[in-house]
Amino acid sequence: MKIDIKSEDGNAVAFLSGEIDHHNAGEIRTALDKYIISAQPRELSLDFRNISFMDSSGIGLIMGRHKLIHECGGSLVVRNPRAYIRRVMKLSGIERLVRITGEKI
Repeated sequence: MKIDIKSEDGNAVAFLSGEIDHHNAGEIRTALDKYIISAQPRELSLDFRNISFMDSSGIGLIMGRHKLIHECGGSLVVRNPRAYIRRVMKLSGIERLVRITGEKI
């Protein structure tokens, strides 16, 4: 799993790659939480373009980051999830909390 965070004008994009599962969700959570708390972005986009697999740990990851950034006065967006990951998100109801954008790959 790789995370690369780019920020500009108070907004940020976290480019994620690899798999999100119970083995690495904690590492991703720690890195994103540290960034959210220190940078306090108005909007953080999680770019899922290069996520090849996600289990329920990914839903928990998104929900937790949504809660934290909301408490800090910001918002969370999920960008470019693959079609099957988007379906998992939709079934979980996460789209009621987080805006999901991008191509349906």
